[in-house]
Amino acid sequence: LRAAGWFDTDRKRPLPERIRHIAVVTSPTGAALQDISSVLQRRWPGTRITVLPVLVQGDQAAGQIAEAVRQANALVESGEQDFDVLLLSRGGGSLEDLWPFNERQVAEAIYQSQLITVSAVGHEVDFSIADFVADLRAPTPSAAAEMLSPDQSQLLSRLHLLRGRLAAAQQRQLGQYRDRLAALRKRLRDPRQRLQEQAQRLDE
Repeated sequence: LRAAGWFDTDRKRPLPERIRHIAVVTSPTGAALQDISSVLQRRWPGTRITVLPVLVQGDQAAGQIAEAVRQANALVESGEQDFDVLLLSRGGGSLEDLWPFNERQVAEAIYQSQLITVSAVGHEVDFSIADFVADLRAPTPSAAAEMLSPDQSQLLSRLHLLRGRLAAAQQRQLGQYRDRLAALRKRLRDPRQRLQEQAQRLDE
């Protein structure tokens, strides 16, 4: 697969700037999904998740995973869904447990995916062929959720900082306008005074 160019870094795509909707290919009852949901809820609760349920170990798992990847792409292509990214995930396990993510049919589905794909299979020390073919590898499901979501606490802090800067800039500009207005007022003479001067000249 490396010789065929499936692992090439120059074909890997960056994540979108804003991720609103994630298609998650995983077991609906596994710990990986709970970890992903927990992290997203804490960091950016507005992120939508659509789970494409599959077996993540056993003889039938690879076929289901590959089909789910194709299904996610088909849903986007037909306009039925608006996935921004596709996440393949499962928790840790033995080499045999993780083996479906080493199958060629899974690698081929990821390689052909028009959706940007993230692979988060097992723990940090676990590597699979899916990791090498995907656009991005995450060391754990929780780490994948962090990669795919902004941190709302950091954004709120930045928002407060920008709000303070804006208020200060407004006060500075208002102060400049006040100074200009005061200078213009000094230059502006009362028209009644001018009329009085002309009336005096007329009398003279």
